[in-house]
Amino acid sequence: MKIYEVGGAVRDSILGIDPVDKDWVVVGSSPEEMISNGFKPIGKDFPVFLHPKTNEEYALARTEKKIGVGYHGFNFHYGKEITLEEDLSRRDLTINAIAKDDKGKLIDPFDGMLDIKNKIFRHVSEAFEEDPLRAIRLARFHTYEHLRNFYIAKETRIMLKKIEKSNEISNLSSNRIWLETEKS
Repeated sequence: MKIYEVGGAVRDSILGIDPVDKDWVVVGSSPEEMISNGFKPIGKDFPVFLHPKTNEEYALARTEKKIGVGYHGFNFHYGKEITLEEDLSRRDLTINAIAKDDKGKLIDPFDGMLDIKNKIFRHVSEAFEEDPLRAIRLARFHTYEHLRNFYIAKETRIMLKKIEKSNEISNLSSNRIWLETEKS
């Protein structure tokens, strides 16, 4: 089992900002192993656990496939064979697809650090357009002081237009939209 810090916490650390929340991904483990190590299961759609001491969220590495509409229209696959890169490839933006190991080494398979340097919001993969919530999350990121000067890559703007045309945003629950709005 290997544990990596991932997502916005890594991005913010690179930018010199103290992260508010830390997210962790666990590679090479199983729900049974997590529970036997004292983690408390909380995930509904996929295995997420609370750390026994810090209460921070630890998710098993996973992949996802679009099978329906809206935010919940995904089939998740997790297992010991899922790699860190596979997990990072399903994330929204390259700047959020950077991991940090327990020695502080950054793992950046999608050039997120280059996009941070150049102040670019760029999607990681074509899967970006499968989740309509990502359009709203991107708008939220623009409200953060340290991300305000980032611009949206041309190819990501094209993806946003596809999300808009798909009308998938209308399938999001008002609760989910409110959570993103509140975070901004």
